[in-house]
Amino acid sequence: MSTTTIVPTKEELKGFNLDDPQTIELIQHARDSYDADAKLTLWEAVKKYKKAVFWAFFLSTSLIMEGYDLVIITSFYGQSQFKNRFGTAIDPATGKPLITAEWQSGLSNSSTVGQLAGLLITAFAQDRFGNRHTMMAFMTWLLAAIFIPVFAPSLPVLAFGEAMCGIGWGVFQTLSTVYACEVVPPIIRPYVTGYVCMCWGAGILLSSGVVRAVASVNGDWGWKLPFVIQWVWPLPIIIGAYFAPESPWNSVRRGKEDEARKSLKRLREDTPNRDYEVEAALALIIHTVRIEDAETEGSTFWDCFRGTNLRRTEINCVVWAAQILCGNAILGYSVEFLEDAGFNEIQAFDLNISLSSCYIIGGIICWMLFPHFGRSTIYMSGLLLMFLCLLAIGGLGFSTNPNADIAVGVLLVVSTLINMITIGPVCYPIVSETPSGRLRYKTIVIGRFVYNLTGIFNNSVTPRMISALSWNWGAKTGLFYAGTNLLCLVWCWFRLPETKDRTFGEIDLLFENKIPARKFKYTKVDQFAIETAEVSEKAGVAEHVDELA
Repeated sequence: MSTTTIVPTKEELKGFNLDDPQTIELIQHARDSYDADAKLTLWEAVKKYKKAVFWAFFLSTSLIMEGYDLVIITSFYGQSQFKNRFGTAIDPATGKPLITAEWQSGLSNSSTVGQLAGLLITAFAQDRFGNRHTMMAFMTWLLAAIFIPVFAPSLPVLAFGEAMCGIGWGVFQTLSTVYACEVVPPIIRPYVTGYVCMCWGAGILLSSGVVRAVASVNGDWGWKLPFVIQWVWPLPIIIGAYFAPESPWNSVRRGKEDEARKSLKRLREDTPNRDYEVEAALALIIHTVRIEDAETEGSTFWDCFRGTNLRRTEINCVVWAAQILCGNAILGYSVEFLEDAGFNEIQAFDLNISLSSCYIIGGIICWMLFPHFGRSTIYMSGLLLMFLCLLAIGGLGFSTNPNADIAVGVLLVVSTLINMITIGPVCYPIVSETPSGRLRYKTIVIGRFVYNLTGIFNNSVTPRMISALSWNWGAKTGLFYAGTNLLCLVWCWFRLPETKDRTFGEIDLLFENKIPARKFKYTKVDQFAIETAEVSEKAGVAEHVDELA
């Protein structure tokens, strides 16, 4: 347990002119804002920032659309109508058409490639145009791109349509997370960022229900209707984004302090002291951004791999990749997995709905854990429990008992619930809190880029592991992902820091002072200590502070 208090160095304060009375006032305002938010309970914070919570939740609904769209295509691999229309081979066991493992990989990877392009675009668009305009632009893009899969006459055209839609999905993956974490105080941050994951899970649940509902629809409309439903989302979100306040952090980084001030007023309740609270909150943002400017040489992708930012980028990449390597890859192919395990098509779709509902139930349970446990504790506990489930699933792959199929199905539900109580929602506060503010968009983009590359690997090998026409591992696939899960768990023990209840400024100082991951939780930080000591030497400061009080 550390007994040293971490404070800013003079190098980190080179952006401050302590001889300037306005700088003195800004520092005091920043401390006031910090102290005020630190004293809030969860419910007091929600009441004070309910407008911010609303807008964070609203823009996160774009992830419902992304979760729906990304998973719908994998659900089609087990749907009769889709296989009859696009099947490229005949199942030797049943004599019915099927989608080969190669085309499954191709379709899934097409959207992933599009997402990679979208991630690169959003890294620049958010820095230049802000969150709102980026959201509106790519929702409009998606309105047009959806036409391609709806009217696709062949698998190559469908793959192209998935890639074009993927560009928009790549934008939403990072935009909603960053916006949510920047508009609320630290005590609310895990809830709004965890809600991002719940929205993604809600999209998966919706897709499972839609695919089950159209199971009895004959002909091409059985697979077209789920694509058509995608048009429900963009227009309402475009209208909402138009009226939403911009992230004040984004505005300050773009040099638009007046815009940030207006956003801060809209993001909190109207109280007698609101004007002072807004100025204090703005001062805290400016204060933190100035320290970040001193720490960060620039705001390019290359800067994410320099100095202490390299460690932050590493954390983002591994935490994102672990979302798949923890064993979630199997759950994404649950319909086909269950059919290969012996379930009929309708049974598989029904159980898939149960699996998908775990995303919502698990997210709510995770909210209850946030006040009592740290991010890293919840994350590693989830990895350990999923590791045990994967070992059991893999072991059942060697069983000839007919009841083994039922056991596999139950373990898939349990694994999904564990994932969505722990690993799934906790990922989002971790990846949004660990980057520096100036490089937050780009660091999350790099991490999500690695996530999508891991997804390409998953989309390439998992269908072959499961498919009877390829490697035919079946439930034994669980053993492979038990191994990748264990690697992630070992890394987390040594490298994943605890950021619970930390402000962005405190996290910056912990990284800059190279505090080991196991000591993050216990190290004291005072981001105002040096400024207070230096400023107290200035004549008249005590009187000035009394006036502010």
